Amino acid sequence: MNDVIEKLSVTLQNQLDVIYKDVELTTSYETIVSQLLEIMRLNEFAHEPKPFTNHWSEKDSILITYGDSIELKDGQKVVEPPLKTLHQFLAGPLKEAFNSVHILPFYPYSSDDGFAVINYSQVNESLGDWKDINAIAYDFRLMSDLVINHCSSRSMWFDQFIHNEAPGNQFFKTADPDADVSAVVRPRVSPLLRETQTADGTKYVWCTFSHDQVDFDFGNPDVLLEFVRIIRLYLDEGVRIFRLDAVAFLWKQLGTSCINLPQTHEVIRLLRTLIEYACSDCIIITETNIPNKENLTYFGNVNEAHAIYNFSLPPLLVNTLVTGDCTHLKQWLMTMPPCQDGTAYFNFIASHDGIGLRPAEGLLDEKEINNLVNTMMNFGGRVSMRTLDDGSSKPYEINIALYDALQGTENGPDKWNFERFTCAHEIMFSLEGIPGVYIHSMLGTQNDYARLEHTNHNRHINRHRWDLNALQAELAEEKSHHARVYKRLTELLVIRKEQKAFHPNATQFTLQLGSQLFGVWRQSIDRKQSIFCISNVTDEPVSLMLSAINLISTNDWADLISGTAVDDIAGEILLSPYQTVWLSNQVAS
Repeated sequence: MNDVIEKLSVTLQNQLDVIYKDVELTTSYETIVSQLLEIMRLNEFAHEPKPFTNHWSEKDSILITYGDSIELKDGQKVVEPPLKTLHQFLAGPLKEAFNSVHILPFYPYSSDDGFAVINYSQVNESLGDWKDINAIAYDFRLMSDLVINHCSSRSMWFDQFIHNEAPGNQFFKTADPDADVSAVVRPRVSPLLRETQTADGTKYVWCTFSHDQVDFDFGNPDVLLEFVRIIRLYLDEGVRIFRLDAVAFLWKQLGTSCINLPQTHEVIRLLRTLIEYACSDCIIITETNIPNKENLTYFGNVNEAHAIYNFSLPPLLVNTLVTGDCTHLKQWLMTMPPCQDGTAYFNFIASHDGIGLRPAEGLLDEKEINNLVNTMMNFGGRVSMRTLDDGSSKPYEINIALYDALQGTENGPDKWNFERFTCAHEIMFSLEGIPGVYIHSMLGTQNDYARLEHTNHNRHINRHRWDLNALQAELAEEKSHHARVYKRLTELLVIRKEQKAFHPNATQFTLQLGSQLFGVWRQSIDRKQSIFCISNVTDEPVSLMLSAINLISTNDWADLISGTAVDDIAGEILLSPYQTVWLSNQVAS
């Protein structure tokens, strides 16, 4: 055994001890480590990762999409594997804006649009096959979901559970139906335990989300080994970014909240160890839709998630733009720790899910959250609920397409929809972190009421499926808001990737410009470029006094967005409603 493997083996044993110290195992840590190394092929080759390394730069942006968000149709019939259609669309102007793509679960599934996985090792044949995934991974850095908390009740493993056959009969978390589960944090209103008839009698299976999504029991090391096999497969198929879905709920222990437990954090550290030693530039992003302070713990000691979803950004930014007041957004940003090298925020304002409200807890008060919910409902949105400890329910997320969410203010719809929507992205693109953009934001897609009515699933309001021909017709029509959004966001991302001050780890300082102007100062790591990113978040013109920001007199300054030079650094700029300026002292070559 060489020195690298020996060091890795010791690390893995220590991590296993943290995870399983309170579990009676029939297998030694040494045996489990040997299995992990063999599965990941680290006994053949292992590369010790260099700590505090940033595997990203200002050139990184991630497009988020389902495999079938765009379909080529003849009438109602899909005539080409949607993954091929997606790849063709990505090869257009989007390739200038994005170097990475997150394809949401592309496996066979039974519900929740892919998040109730039937088979982790197959591509859903309605989307295409592994060759289609490989082709996209060749042209883009591929991000894939590891749906790690649960799988489909129609999976082979759960069928084995029902028939009391190995290995699935030991894969799922069960509990006594009389057990006190009142402390368990839930993101849904369905009963936690699912009554299931098995060959070994009636059992009650843990279901954090829905009764079609049955939770794994990671207290069984065989479950961990199975997921490591899945990770190895995904690496071989070209995945380089792993999104750990719903990972906060992974470890269950009665008498606790069953969320964010120490064992969960250690499982993530162990998976990171294995992935980094196998592929040094791969990264893990944790999807933890929880209050902000809890979310930040998933960085660990720069040894856990490489990146975390910045879940507080969507509700705070939408609230800013519908109220015309950036106070809460500014206050939150001032409290956010700068990411250490080797970690980064994953910024987004729209996704396949809704606008989460738990991450706004403690940042917006109950009245403000209710006002935001009511405004979104007035714009055609829906609200999904969760169950509290006392059995009551509370809004969990707002379901709405972002373009419709920003159609107006608390006073109702107005004429500034496009400008407000663009402003939201100009703010997000300017912030410390890696930007992720949902494909329906790039396309200005609106609420899909037909699909919502057909499925009665709130999240489907923002999961439209475009016909490629209809989409291309919209994008060819210059006056179409779809074409305007697509063109504008693409242009912004192309500008952004050439600015060293927009490196995800470049310095960020929150500006104090009042409640109507939101601003940050970004400075490149080499301290050569500064960008003052300032947005009018109101529906009225607002004057920006340039003397309020540090425009160094020996530099020439210009707005990167408009190309307009700043002639007088002691003067003022009148910002139109929802206008943004990126004032830079240099235009990168």
